[in-house]
Amino acid sequence: MGVMITSSEIQLSDRKSKIDLYQLQQLLNISAFWAKGRSIEDLGVAIANSDPVISIWDGQQLIGFARATSDCIYRATIWDVVIHPDYRGNGLGCKLVETLLNHPRLQRVERVYLMTTHQQEFYEKIGFQQNSTTTMVLYTKQ
Repeated sequence: MGVMITSSEIQLSDRKSKIDLYQLQQLLNISAFWAKGRSIEDLGVAIANSDPVISIWDGQQLIGFARATSDCIYRATIWDVVIHPDYRGNGLGCKLVETLLNHPRLQRVERVYLMTTHQQEFYEKIGFQQNSTTTMVLYTKQ
């Protein structure tokens, strides 16, 4: 059963220093099949090399997270959008992505990319379009 949201308890932050890597690892493990088993060290490297990084907190508990990388003018990519399962269905995912997109580092970007396996409809509601023409991948680690 989902948690009822009262805005006074839920806070969004763009401070990387606020991120508790252990809470982030736990959130990813329970919320995202594609991010299970990421190490604390690797999460720290990913955050250090991402800007902006947005987190959502219910008091001291990390309940949402997303990050982006960008050249701040032409392209940006959104990564690791997660909301704790107990908090889904309250609009927090939309708020999280919109906060990321409205960040000063992304406001002038021409194109924002993201990868998703099952959430196409969610991102289409925010304005993303499916695009099969530009997607390629190089797997450098086996």
